[in-house]
Amino acid sequence: MNSLPSRRRLLATGAGAALGLGALGATASPAAAAPAAKGAGTEETRTLDELYQAAIAEGGKLVIYAGGDLANSGSGAGARTAFRQRFPQIDLNLIVDYSKYHDVRVDNQFATDTLVPDLVQLQTLHDFTRWKRQGRLLRYKPAGFSKLHKKFKDPDGAWVAGMVIAFSYLYDVAAAGANAPRTPLDLADPRWKGAIASSYPHDDDAVLYLFALYAKTYGWDWVAGFAAQQPQFARGSFSPGTAVTNKEKIIGVGTGGNPLATSPNRWMMTDGHPFMAWGQRLAILKQAANPTAAKLYLNWQLSTERQTSNNWSVRTDIAPPAGLKPIWEYPNANLDGFPRFMEDRAQVEQLKQTFALYFGEVKGDPTPGWPGLHPGA
Repeated sequence: MNSLPSRRRLLATGAGAALGLGALGATASPAAAAPAAKGAGTEETRTLDELYQAAIAEGGKLVIYAGGDLANSGSGAGARTAFRQRFPQIDLNLIVDYSKYHDVRVDNQFATDTLVPDLVQLQTLHDFTRWKRQGRLLRYKPAGFSKLHKKFKDPDGAWVAGMVIAFSYLYDVAAAGANAPRTPLDLADPRWKGAIASSYPHDDDAVLYLFALYAKTYGWDWVAGFAAQQPQFARGSFSPGTAVTNKEKIIGVGTGGNPLATSPNRWMMTDGHPFMAWGQRLAILKQAANPTAAKLYLNWQLSTERQTSNNWSVRTDIAPPAGLKPIWEYPNANLDGFPRFMEDRAQVEQLKQTFALYFGEVKGDPTPGWPGLHPGA
């Protein structure tokens, strides 16, 4: 694992630079903006069924490391179930863990020549640009590659985004009543003291970016006011929604939701106020033991049968449900900002430590458990 700066050194650099928040709108780092190498060629022409038969002939196995909050529920576990139903002769082992643990797990496996996964599906977007530079990723263009929005693919096919994820806040419509929080600014109103659940921003980089946007937009006084609400913090971005659904709290912050739902909970993305969205990236590792099965999974995730849903698609030829625009048409989703944010690891670490000062240290075991060094081996 790469060594990280100490908390003391990070804080010593901090306040005079406004804690790095000015960089949230900055251009990408030179490494991230480096010219791409020659592309990987044409798109895949085989059908899913043809890839399925080829994957069976290859050995019928597939190991995926997927970022997520829960081992046996959530989007990662849902993909596991759906893939097994669609391709029952493939022995899929999809292991869910926090992306920030999966990425260093893969790096350690590279370092010890013990690589396990064939494909990675992670929130840590900066790892994909780094692994590409290191020559770790297979350059491959699945069917439909040309239909992916440009923000959701590497031009050389080193990685693609398989799904859109967005974080904001939600509230219990009945419990909030007519005085519901209409913007994130309202979350610091004293009337909500004791009524808020939140995921830790210093435990999840996507939630961290959301809170950094709040701090940049509303100021650090807002952060102090939010802390004074005595929010219930927990690990896992699912936890705020669970607390609201279970009637433990009225508001949940730092979580996903259905933007079209109006009851019992409403997930907010108010015009002119920030929320955040990104494309969860997928890549086949060049050393994959089962590259054909990995290609099958990639093509399946990007297929129209998989991308047509009640949410946003990464494809330009699949319209979102009525009432939504494509995610790239929401400037307050900060779709470009999150990849830039993830590339600046010094800023990320500084902000983590700063929010720990406001909200306290992260407590609790990881919600997916402890998979260890070589899960899936």
